[in-house]
Amino acid sequence: MANKDKDRIKKHVNIVNRRASFEYQFLDKYVAGVMLRGTEIKSIREGKVNMQDGYCVVHNGELWLHNMHISTYTEGTHYNHEPMRVRKLLLNKHELRKLEKNAEEQGVTIIPIRVFINDRGFAKVEIALARGKKLYDKREDIKARDVKREMDRSSY
Repeated sequence: MANKDKDRIKKHVNIVNRRASFEYQFLDKYVAGVMLRGTEIKSIREGKVNMQDGYCVVHNGELWLHNMHISTYTEGTHYNHEPMRVRKLLLNKHELRKLEKNAEEQGVTIIPIRVFINDRGFAKVEIALARGKKLYDKREDIKARDVKREMDRSSY
């Protein structure tokens, strides 16, 4: 029984929002801490996070993460967390001001790219200041990926 629990909870967690790199062009990246409650860290360690629709908003000088789904912990009781609650991100004041100033531009947003556990065991979120790609940019990325794939195949 104890072996199954060890298999389920991972020591190194690295959950990536792959869709974000296809939809957005990253202008700047930051690593922020996350304020979590109760069983949320256990669900993150199990890898049960979906941040595909996630975005960040600066409100009253604080950065808040919306629409990141952290599944409820299976072993949790009635004290389990809400999966879609708004979570506060922790950045220093200089980074927060810079993000707030740049996010006011037209077509620029703040999105989560990656959730990971650092060496000290804290959950961190890598966020990016991003601008949405146009359709022709997406086509260029697909073409470049196909060319790279063909080059890798021909080298064998």
